[in-house]
Amino acid sequence: MTPLESEALEFVRDLIRIDSVNTGDLSTIGDGETRAARFVQSKLEDVGIATTFVEPTPGRGSVVARISGTDPDAAALIVHAHLDVVPVQADDWTHPPFGAEIEDGLLYGRGAVDMKNFAGVILAVARHFARSGIRPRRDLIFAFLADEESGGVWGASWLVDNRPELFTGASEAISEVGGFSVPLVEGRRAYLLATAEKGVGSVRLTARGEAGHASRPLPSDAVPQLAGAVARIGAHRFPVVRTPALARFLQVFGHARGVVFSDANLDAELEDLGFVGRVIAAAARNTAAPTVLRAGDKSNIIPASAEAIIDYRALPDGEAELLAELSRLSGPTVEVEGFRSMDPIASPVDGDLVDAITAAIGEEDPDGVVVPYLLPASTDNKHFARLGVNGYGFVPLRVPDDFDVYGQFHSADECVPVEALYFSARVTAGILENA
Repeated sequence: MTPLESEALEFVRDLIRIDSVNTGDLSTIGDGETRAARFVQSKLEDVGIATTFVEPTPGRGSVVARISGTDPDAAALIVHAHLDVVPVQADDWTHPPFGAEIEDGLLYGRGAVDMKNFAGVILAVARHFARSGIRPRRDLIFAFLADEESGGVWGASWLVDNRPELFTGASEAISEVGGFSVPLVEGRRAYLLATAEKGVGSVRLTARGEAGHASRPLPSDAVPQLAGAVARIGAHRFPVVRTPALARFLQVFGHARGVVFSDANLDAELEDLGFVGRVIAAAARNTAAPTVLRAGDKSNIIPASAEAIIDYRALPDGEAELLAELSRLSGPTVEVEGFRSMDPIASPVDGDLVDAITAAIGEEDPDGVVVPYLLPASTDNKHFARLGVNGYGFVPLRVPDDFDVYGQFHSADECVPVEALYFSARVTAGILENA
């Protein structure tokens, strides 16, 4: 084990042991995120790396540091990881969620995958560069961020709005959710590279009628109107859209497996790929899911109004079409109001950074293939996109074929193979030195 690998594991475990749960409610926030940020800051400054610490609201600390590159004309690369984690139900865990225990080669703990693993790895890589005198080709801006799990309001979003100078000259960013290996064909692995992210938003449906006694129901009552709209939306399947990321994924996997993927049967064909196919299927089309219903509170009273919340996930350039379809499905008597959204983002599926990622993977796994895909969720890359920064998701992890990294996010007994962390440190160092 090299000093880089040893420190990466040590720092990941140290960070897991800091309870930095983000409930989304400022009244319940402790100081975990700030303690984690201060820990990172001390480790960076210990090897002479200057840092900027910000804490826009108590408990929500972030740290940013820049390492100068050798090419003054090259745009900077933001390397970021969030330090907060989602809440835990300790009774559901067989290992202490903040214990960072290792058993049978697996490191357990909240944040083992999401995403204190990458925070610990990039911290170790930054220290390795400083100690070894390694100069990356381009400036590297390391950002250890608060509040990602609640939308980045006090983390990446706040920094973009209030301290954009910390990211001057950056053109690209790398972070979650990608880089983990999935089975390609027998004996070969693909490493998913998130080059795009769906947009996330919500709409409120409101149906109105006349309040009255439940003994005199009418089809025009609010609840039947709303129920019809929700049922139509819930049953609707949006068409497959071959975004650049999806097209490249289907091309690479199809060529390797001798399969030609068809739009008409894509869901069934992707199901044959196992857990990775289900991730790709979620990214192949716009989606809308009814998640909240509200109406009356007494069984013998017909309410005057009824309300539903629809969570939607929009493909790049697909939000307007999605909202128009939701309005059509809701019908002419149901009000549709959009009230929260984060725009989708998309970055080139080719380029120097993608080449550097591919080369670094090839050094460790010569038969491995880097494959673009579209993430059906969100990361802090959406905030950096407001600065004109292209975002990529790639936390390199070589794992057994049956280990579903995506399934570890927010799960009980979240874990990561220790060997995958060593791999992550080596590959990340290669990417960042040459990107």
